[in-house]
Amino acid sequence: MTEDEPDWEFKERDIAILQELAHDPQISSRNLTEVLAEKYDIDVSHVTVSESIRKMRNAGVFREAVIPNEAYFIFALFEFKFNPEHFAEGWRDAMEYIQNDENTLFYFLSDGEYQWKSVMMFQTREAESRWIHEFYKEHGKVVDNIRNSVVTNVLKFGTSSELFDHLPKGGE
Repeated sequence: MTEDEPDWEFKERDIAILQELAHDPQISSRNLTEVLAEKYDIDVSHVTVSESIRKMRNAGVFREAVIPNEAYFIFALFEFKFNPEHFAEGWRDAMEYIQNDENTLFYFLSDGEYQWKSVMMFQTREAESRWIHEFYKEHGKVVDNIRNSVVTNVLKFGTSSELFDHLPKGGE
């Protein structure tokens, strides 16, 4: 288990709560209590629901982030190919630059030729272009290439509640 991996044994109630929060992140615990009773035949108080949500959040079972409506920003996928010659001396600074940048929404490692990837948000294409220029000025020795793709239409933005059906269920 990694340091960031939550230590959590899922109950049927936890999975139902996660499914309903994925469906409607703004649902109140009182309304969620009603949904649990009607849809899942789970009879608990809104205090218990609230407590379950708090405990799961504190344990790192799910993360909350404020994400602006996609109409306000343009999105881009950035992929970073490394320059092995200068990688050892500058990789950490470059990684932290991307990770801590205000434009970075989602940053991850992958396999293949382009091993760092990030989904970034910018107000304009010009701001995106300036970001690339500044990154190359600051960390150009670390990368051979930045491949960026414009996200033209966001067709789905959110977690499907059905995904939580695949979590391992523990005891009640």
